Amino acid sequence: MTKISTPNPESSSTPAQPRGVSMADVGAYLTDANQRTALFLDTLLDRGNNYLEHLGQGTPPLLKFEHEVVVDGHDLPHPCNYALLRLIAPPDMPVNLQARPVVVVDPRAGHGPGIGGFKADSEVGMAMRAGHTVYFVTFRPEPEDGQTLVSVGRAEARFLEEVIARHPQSTAKPVVIGNCQAGWAMMALNAMRPELFGPLMIMGAPVSYWAGSSKLNPMRYAGASLGGSWLASLSGDMGTDRFDGVHLVENFEKLNPANTWWNKYYNLWSSVDSESERFLEFERWWGGYFRMTGSEIESIVENLFVGNRLARGTMMAGDKAIDLRNITAPVVVFASWGDNITPPPQALNWIIDTWGDERAIAACGRIIVYVLHENVGHLGIFVGGDVARKEHDQLVTSLDVIESLPPGLYEMKLVAKAGLEAQRWDQLEPGDYTVAYEYRTMDDIRALNPEGRDEEAMFSTISKISEFNAAIYKTWMRPWVKLLATRQAGDALGKLNSSRLQRQLFSDSFALAPFIRAQAQEARAKRAPIDENHPLKLLEKKLAKQITDSLNKFRDDRDARTVRSTRQLFGPKGLGAWVKPDVPDADVAYARAVSDLESFRASVLSRIHEGGLAEAVCRIVLAGMVSIGAFERRSLRLARLLAQLPTSGQSGTEPIDWIALLKAQARITAVAPVEALNALGEMLPDSASREHALAISAAVMMIEPTLANPRSEIIEFLIDTLGVDPQRVIQLARQLTQALEVPELPLAKPKAKARAKTRP
Repeated sequence: MTKISTPNPESSSTPAQPRGVSMADVGAYLTDANQRTALFLDTLLDRGNNYLEHLGQGTPPLLKFEHEVVVDGHDLPHPCNYALLRLIAPPDMPVNLQARPVVVVDPRAGHGPGIGGFKADSEVGMAMRAGHTVYFVTFRPEPEDGQTLVSVGRAEARFLEEVIARHPQSTAKPVVIGNCQAGWAMMALNAMRPELFGPLMIMGAPVSYWAGSSKLNPMRYAGASLGGSWLASLSGDMGTDRFDGVHLVENFEKLNPANTWWNKYYNLWSSVDSESERFLEFERWWGGYFRMTGSEIESIVENLFVGNRLARGTMMAGDKAIDLRNITAPVVVFASWGDNITPPPQALNWIIDTWGDERAIAACGRIIVYVLHENVGHLGIFVGGDVARKEHDQLVTSLDVIESLPPGLYEMKLVAKAGLEAQRWDQLEPGDYTVAYEYRTMDDIRALNPEGRDEEAMFSTISKISEFNAAIYKTWMRPWVKLLATRQAGDALGKLNSSRLQRQLFSDSFALAPFIRAQAQEARAKRAPIDENHPLKLLEKKLAKQITDSLNKFRDDRDARTVRSTRQLFGPKGLGAWVKPDVPDADVAYARAVSDLESFRASVLSRIHEGGLAEAVCRIVLAGMVSIGAFERRSLRLARLLAQLPTSGQSGTEPIDWIALLKAQARITAVAPVEALNALGEMLPDSASREHALAISAAVMMIEPTLANPRSEIIEFLIDTLGVDPQRVIQLARQLTQALEVPELPLAKPKAKARAKTRP
């Protein structure tokens, strides 16, 4: 009788050890393992059947919701394989016709569409639950002949025009959500057609391809080992202007061989009773391989993967460069530390390379907000239920606040209300989370990459060598490849790909399928699962972990060799010594920002004293929030309520557009913060106007009815500077908030100081 361990009955102080293994235990384990194996193979047969069924249906988008086609890109003057769908909301998600529409764009990165609406708890589901009409940009498996990125962009612009036309009752432009590769596509379109966009959310979207580190994303080094973009051109030419998306999927799978070769199958086998449905649902999407034209993949690799031209501002649309500074609507960036495909530096460094200085963002009237998740993986950003119920939900329900933010760079922080004391004005922030928008600088984004940005110079060298290699290929090799290649041969090679064959061959057409089905049926009828703490099940898990660890070590060693060889070949002691890198884009952007800021500051100082009560209130609120370091979501919604009250002390009867004023004053305070506050005495010539301005500001910042609070330092400073009665300011602030029709307002809590300390 074999023993794994022998417990010591005389020692009651030591932790319990696994008991000995008897022959009965061995029999029970073997019975369970055999049954799991039958059910595992049965699930793989279902996967093959699903794959063939999906192909037979034309590989439609795997959306959870019913939908109808609104515009088909095939019918446009410049045809493409994209189409616009309107999703039909289920009865339990009624549509608010006054709410702005939401457009979700899924990535075309080898797979088919549907990841954004894969589950009820998804981006699509959260938008529907909030009452928005939701549209979805889908695409077919095969591109149109002659299709290019430009023709796709034209089609997507036409889709947005149609969405706007279908919602004349909404004065706000559509919210656009770009997932992964669709993120950079929507960024480029937004820069060219900003009038079509409301807030743009880019989720796990790589925009700065050179950014990252050897640990965060070793995938960026792969282009160097392949010699640049010429191989993508060759692949497209061999398919006679068709590039098979299965190659992109295989690149993703190579990133995590432990999951590709072992974990996903072991997880299915070990928990087959509960895991089969989830496995089949995901594999139905993961195994849907779509193609694009050779022109498209060539443009993507040259401009983005290798050239990084979108972030650098050198990507061309026809004869015009795409400048991301032309985006006028708010941009929200979602990134995660658990994402090894698009880690935070790749998602965020375009901000540095485009703007150079956070003050330039504010001075130009732009709003950029980013959200960082702790650990969710790349695909979890789109299909993770917890992410959808938290981050996606809060983003969708905070659109009013995001658009009302003063121009600038922010990080959106979510804190669960559970365990917190009741907050003042909590009615303005329903739900399970309280949200703040914390000021950020370019240095904050730089700090996200522990290895810094020095190595990006090497990728500049790689890009130049790639251009050289591509020119050689296009001049000397492409004519011969096109002469010999045929569409039939390319299609045949695609069908023989191992990723397709493993699904196609292991289906009900497999010779042993009837036997496997019979064994699985018997296993279900006699299922005898063992406990998770069974000693042999624990041994199984231990061995599985050892296999995972071995494959992870193989991956780490492989990645380390790739990084090392890339640095040796293309670094400053290799080809980088002859092919000099360009000046860092961040330096170029910063120099441009300094020049623009100096010019704008000079124009602002000449009119720094212009304005009255409303302008002064905006300056005080901005200064107060800067001293706090954040804008509370409740504060901005409170400000909207206060704006509806009559404003005594303000001459004229015209309503005040407080949001527009706040944005205009934010541009001024970005370049002349001290001068803006020093001008308040002239803008508020008497005590009555000064008291009223301070009272409104105190109410907006939620620091009334008491000023004995560290968060009110700016108000206390201005009370002293402007020489007004603090008790009069308190009284006026109370009168303002008491006039609001918001029931059951809880009193202010002294916990605000403690909460402020918890923020980094």
